[in-house]
Amino acid sequence: MLAAAYAAVAALVAAGALSGVDEWAATHAMPFAGAAAARPTLVDGLVPLHGVDLGRAGDALAAVVTLPGQVLLSALAAAVAWFELRRRGRTATAVAWAAALVLATAIEAVGKESLTRPPLYRDSIELVGFDNSWPSGHTVRAAVLALTLAAAWPRLRPLLALWLVASLVLLELSGAHTPSDILGGLLLAAFLAAGAKLAESSALLRGRTGAGGGRAPRRRRGAPA
Repeated sequence: MLAAAYAAVAALVAAGALSGVDEWAATHAMPFAGAAAARPTLVDGLVPLHGVDLGRAGDALAAVVTLPGQVLLSALAAAVAWFELRRRGRTATAVAWAAALVLATAIEAVGKESLTRPPLYRDSIELVGFDNSWPSGHTVRAAVLALTLAAAWPRLRPLLALWLVASLVLLELSGAHTPSDILGGLLLAAFLAAGAKLAESSALLRGRTGAGGGRAPRRRRGAPA
């Protein structure tokens, strides 16, 4: 179901069916955006805060709040949670969420490479930065990271939920992503989270079966019945 929804939104974005919503947002709901969204470079994606104008209050706020969703920093933050989960004997959970984060970045890269949306405009200026911005990698990584940290430290769930919502809002207000980009990232994160939960429960079930199932041990000769 989630995979089908993700594919359906991808088709709508590619066909331009959501361009009206995205252009409205670009014109009226991106107060922190610059004059025109430039196409991000590989260095922008890999180096934290690269290309961000910290002199602009809106850009600085958005950059700082959404920073944990950056490629390298999300991996580092998640690694702390993975080690904590393994320390508690929850190896299956750690592996499941590690796989989810790796797949999140891989699928995002494939999506941006293969899907080019029709041009978006603001005041007759083409916003080339949105040509290949679907789905939002910051969104999917932030969501998967929040769920990973919540698995390791359940008491942090309210704060993590607040941070995730703030990140999604600021990604749009800053002009980093359009609403359809964020929707795509959320659908991808939900799909990966469901897969991680399924993998985790399956691994735990196999572990329990292995511990308690199978043939009963054979009695030694002469041992009491």
